Amino acid sequence: MTETPFSGIRLLSAPGEVMIPRPSTEALVDAAVELLGDRPARVADVGTGSGAIAVSLGHRAPKSRIWATDLSEAAVKLARANVARHGLTDRISVSRGDLLEGVPGDLDLIVANLPYLPERLRSQRPELAGEPVTAVFAPGDGLGHYRRLLAAAASVLRPDGALLIQLHRRVLAMGAAELDVYAAAA
Repeated sequence: MTETPFSGIRLLSAPGEVMIPRPSTEALVDAAVELLGDRPARVADVGTGSGAIAVSLGHRAPKSRIWATDLSEAAVKLARANVARHGLTDRISVSRGDLLEGVPGDLDLIVANLPYLPERLRSQRPELAGEPVTAVFAPGDGLGHYRRLLAAAASVLRPDGALLIQLHRRVLAMGAAELDVYAAAA
């Protein structure tokens, strides 16, 4: 176990077990904080990993209630440790689940930094060799997790809610109305 700086805080990290938080993901936290402002909000962090996004939002959006999910048991354990370490257990719940599984509806915001690189690119990305494969690479074109999230998000977001995702170091945003159109077309 090591420590990693992220978005002005220090987090426990577990190299090789859970993806190490990257500075590029801080832009996702910044976008979420800007969108949330200083209002009470209900937020889901999907694919939480170490809990970097959830814990950062817990600090920077103190009126938020956050549900964080991940498929990896190691990630859930580490995220829970980071939440406890930062004294946020009263506002952040971490659970093992697929995408929004176990997350209540009526959300103001969903944030996600899911695996999106196609598995076929593994040999071309040696800098990622020490990261857990399932935290970085996904089957097919790599976008299947995001497609499923887009379809599921529409049913749990408030009408004025939004989805923020990180894809190729960029933050992309969709409002609930846009997701309704996507879900209807899917």
